[in-house]
Amino acid sequence: MKIALVHDDFIQWGGAERVVEAMAEIWPEAPIFTLAYDESVLPKTFPKDRLIPSKAQSKFYVEHVYPKLFFLDPIFFEGFNFNEFDVLISSSTRFAKSIVTQPQTIHFAYINTPPRFLWPVSLGFGPSEYVKGFIKKTFFLFRPLSRVMIPPIISLLRLHDFAAAQRIDYLIGNSQNVARRIEKFYRRAADHIYPFVELDRFEKCTKPTDHEPYYLIVSRLGEHKRVDLAIKAFNRLGWNLKIIGSGPERERLEAISGETIEFLGFVSDDDVVSYLQNCEGFIYPQEEDFGITALEAQAAGKPVIAFRAGGATETVIENKTGVFFDEQTEESLTAALKKSSTISFDPNEIMAHAQSFSREIFKANLKKYVEQKVNGSQYNE
Repeated sequence: MKIALVHDDFIQWGGAERVVEAMAEIWPEAPIFTLAYDESVLPKTFPKDRLIPSKAQSKFYVEHVYPKLFFLDPIFFEGFNFNEFDVLISSSTRFAKSIVTQPQTIHFAYINTPPRFLWPVSLGFGPSEYVKGFIKKTFFLFRPLSRVMIPPIISLLRLHDFAAAQRIDYLIGNSQNVARRIEKFYRRAADHIYPFVELDRFEKCTKPTDHEPYYLIVSRLGEHKRVDLAIKAFNRLGWNLKIIGSGPERERLEAISGETIEFLGFVSDDDVVSYLQNCEGFIYPQEEDFGITALEAQAAGKPVIAFRAGGATETVIENKTGVFFDEQTEESLTAALKKSSTISFDPNEIMAHAQSFSREIFKANLKKYVEQKVNGSQYNE
């Protein structure tokens, strides 16, 4: 049985790319097709020699053309020839699932999320917000043209995305939350297999240091991440909040922050672990597809104060590994923070829960799923 893997691109390194790396460990002979890659972002452990990029592969295209001509991506994926393969496993946040296969080829699509710029996948973020953001970043002389051209392009891509999903043999969401979106937007039943947290990052625990108690956010500072909500709540309480990450909202967020809010910007992976292990709790005010950072906090033994929506509802156990707030308001989050401060969380219990989202469990579940579907038997999680 000849297997190939397909991924959107490797121009950044994050949770989706780690998932593909784990897939490559399951099937060590499988080539990895992708639109384009930046070798500088790939870790030493990644099998670069197995990458097969599309005709879009070039430094100039990746840096200057790719972000602006995103609507051409499906053309490149449909241009790959997969005639020699029996099984294809795509990992998609955007258009990797657009590949075209022979009738006898089985296509498994692991969906991290339906494309966020095509479908309303979370509160406060969807196609209309994406269009506004894209136009805002366009050179001002071209903005009138963008206002006319981008909305119909998004509509056409949405039709293409729906059609591409109908060609796939088996759809797999990275959570029950994403599986429900697949059923909603693509009108297809989907299973789910959880991704993983890199637990070995937390094996060498740092000892708590003497410091004032603080809570932590690790996030890209974008509008839909709702970091502003956390800032307002901590301003009201007068509690310390540290924020790791950068993004377009940083200047605005700093402007509304009181003296107990500290922006740390980008820090190393080791420092992220240290900050997690020494915080009082992790703040998660947004809705996410799955939410690896919330699991990383739990792997460090820290409770999560999360908005009750999206993937967090599948990874946080209420009053055991964290608490939820039901509305994205300052008042609701403030009440959850006060409640959290009265609960004696057991760090060992929290870390034990995170162990159920290990890399090994993900690999075993995905391998079992593919083999059982290929062999015609029923998958049992």
